[in-house]
Amino acid sequence: MNKNYIFLANGFEEIEGLMVVDLLRRANIDITMVSISDKKEVTGGHSIPVIADANFKDIDFDNADMLILPGGMPGTTNLLKHEELIQLLKKHNKENKMIAAICAAPSILGVNGILEGKKATCFPGFEEKLNGAIYTNEKVVKDKNIITSKGLGTALEFGAAIIEHYKGKEAAENLKSSVQY
Repeated sequence: MNKNYIFLANGFEEIEGLMVVDLLRRANIDITMVSISDKKEVTGGHSIPVIADANFKDIDFDNADMLILPGGMPGTTNLLKHEELIQLLKKHNKENKMIAAICAAPSILGVNGILEGKKATCFPGFEEKLNGAIYTNEKVVKDKNIITSKGLGTALEFGAAIIEHYKGKEAAENLKSSVQY
């Protein structure tokens, strides 16, 4: 079974995080919500409290297939400040394992050299932080081991791209149809 982790920091964009979790669980794809703080309760950017499944310090990520970063502010900034997460992302990329980021979060990958030579997208205004990337204005972009997406309005397509990665295009389309997309 695939092991996927989505990282939640105070100030994360709730829809970008929770829609991905919801869609993957509907598709029977394992996903764990991980708080990067010492508390499982994380407060989103719009003051919505969420209880994560686990704390960062309590997980062995060696079995991780995909690492997922929701955007939002100051959530993206808080993720970027978490040194252990940054080291994990770099290691994961070096091993050509999957990483997905939406909204402002692709900037985390860009400033850490993870997007070098890869197509990527992000929330408008963060393009200059996609260091080494080939920017595209598409809603969702998959290039090699990286999936990026523009923002809250593309969260369903972002989740569907992750599902497509694991279960194929038909499964992703069926799920989108089942939720009336």
